[in-house]
Amino acid sequence: MFEFAWPWVAVLLPLPWLLRRFVRAAAPVQALHLPQPGVQLSRTAGQATRGMMPWLLALAWLCLLAAAARPQWIGPPQAQQRSGRALMMAVDLSGSMQTDDMELAGHRVSRFGAVEAIAGDFISRRSGDELGLILFGSQAFLVTPLTYDLGAVRAQLQGAAVGLAGTETAIGDAIAVAVKRLAALPEPARVLVLLTDGVNNAGSIEPRDAARAAKAAGVRIYTIGIGATRMRVPGFFGSQLVNPSADLDADMLTAIAKQTGGRFFRATDSDELADAYRAIDALEPMPQHGPALRPRHEWFRWPLGAAVILLLLAMASRRDARPLESAA
Repeated sequence: MFEFAWPWVAVLLPLPWLLRRFVRAAAPVQALHLPQPGVQLSRTAGQATRGMMPWLLALAWLCLLAAAARPQWIGPPQAQQRSGRALMMAVDLSGSMQTDDMELAGHRVSRFGAVEAIAGDFISRRSGDELGLILFGSQAFLVTPLTYDLGAVRAQLQGAAVGLAGTETAIGDAIAVAVKRLAALPEPARVLVLLTDGVNNAGSIEPRDAARAAKAAGVRIYTIGIGATRMRVPGFFGSQLVNPSADLDADMLTAIAKQTGGRFFRATDSDELADAYRAIDALEPMPQHGPALRPRHEWFRWPLGAAVILLLLAMASRRDARPLESAA
């Protein structure tokens, strides 16, 4: 369907004729003498172009008005995916996230390297959600406020580095930052996905206290504990097997998830980490339809370009309408 967004611009249509009628033109200047005795102004040359110039100017004025009225083509209604859900992601950047006990596509990677790849895919699938990103270590920082721009959230996650927020782990502070952002929203569906590989050993808020605040605010928390349970490391008497996740407080993470109506996931490898994000994806499904919107395509460039061409032709015809010729 075609329409003008600002049709009231049509009231300006008679403006040039009103100006010509009511604004007195300046009196023509009489020439004192011709440059040469044998040269005079032609009376016949350029008469055709002089007759065309008013029409060119009138058409240019009509095209300018048409462009100013913002012609638009409005497409058919399209359902828009908007879940009304506000989902915040909190990712641990403490020093232990640099431990390379994960494997991805046949290559050994650090814990954060696996999170960067797998959580990035999770972000891409959440079209319709408002997503935000919190990075925490010794302190918790809101890096990306809630937004529908999933590319910006993913770019911030990919641009992060282990140790950026400190080498310790402030889980309680990360939950508190998320609750503060989510609780201010009117929507009832508020979700926090928190990923860590350690125990709370920094910050000013205890995780269980922060979980109580999250429950009161209606925020569901899904917790993911990442890190392998067996890893071979070199020692004085040769290599030995160790548990690199000995510091992970799985009981605390389970209690936080259970208290807020969420769920705890244990990811000892990249496959289990991917399974955890897929499970969260299924537990927080996307709606199939949202409010319908009609796309609008602006067409003002076409009449504007035509007006410029017509004005150039009018200027050219004005020059052609004033030739000089030699007297016979």
